[in-house]
Amino acid sequence: MTEHRLKLDRIAHALTIIDPVFLNTPQFRAESLEAALGCRLIVKVETLNPIRSFKGRGASFVAAGLDAGATVVCASAGNFGQAMAYACRDRGVHVIIYASVNANPLKLERMHALGAEVRLHGSDFDAAKIEAKRFASAYGLPMVEDSLEPATGEGAGTMAAELLRWPEPIETLLVALGNGAMLTGIGRWVKAYAPATQVIGVAAVGAPAMAESWRLGQIVTYDQIDTIADGIGVRLPVPEAVADMRGTVDDVVLVRDATIVTAMQRIHQQLGLVVEPSGAVGVAALLEDRARFQGQLVATILCGGNLTPQQIRQWLVP
Repeated sequence: MTEHRLKLDRIAHALTIIDPVFLNTPQFRAESLEAALGCRLIVKVETLNPIRSFKGRGASFVAAGLDAGATVVCASAGNFGQAMAYACRDRGVHVIIYASVNANPLKLERMHALGAEVRLHGSDFDAAKIEAKRFASAYGLPMVEDSLEPATGEGAGTMAAELLRWPEPIETLLVALGNGAMLTGIGRWVKAYAPATQVIGVAAVGAPAMAESWRLGQIVTYDQIDTIADGIGVRLPVPEAVADMRGTVDDVVLVRDATIVTAMQRIHQQLGLVVEPSGAVGVAALLEDRARFQGQLVATILCGGNLTPQQIRQWLVP
């Protein structure tokens, strides 16, 4: 078997390196949601930190290896950019972030506020990433690509180490699937230490490229995508991340935007949490296929909570 890119010892090491503000996040039984879902549900809340998302784990692990005074380039739909800006600021590293002209304005504002240089290019995340790579290559600057850089997945894998402290075996783990860092990092740890746990990625119906690439064993790309879940809106998969899914992921399911909105509303009403579309897809998967998970102990990660005031009014007020 080919050696996996993501290393278990590095995930364990990340637990000692990552900024503590991102570690040991709340995880608890969401009993108020369970009657509607038909299962016992553990939620891990990754929104209670300075950037409101799990991306701080991987970015913090990446930043630990950067030299003060360095300049790095990355691309982001918003959350990874915030994470890199936050993690690099404390190390004196200059970050140039490329984002889409249509990126979430709240996320753009926060990247600016955290000291990053933000450049807008293209109509979506992948177009911005292509330009970021061109710029980095032209000026000889290092490009930190989420999911391609192993440290982003290894940092995310620390969530699995925390989840597996739960006193009962978790039967199924539902994880949002964008470029794959979170799913592959978590899956890598879970399959090593709790192999009976089903690791299931959740993507949006309107952005199925990663799911299809994994199923077919070859890269599937799209000219455009159509989903409100900007954090997992991928049309050009990272081949290495798709390869990382082999042996770490048991299945991938797709959920509709309408169900994602319902999931966001249920989480807000029952748990008092503001969660963005990408952070609610695990609950959406339970809503769409209640029978599949009936009676199980299921865990999911509420992995981001960056919504603009307009989005809160549009999606969270039924």
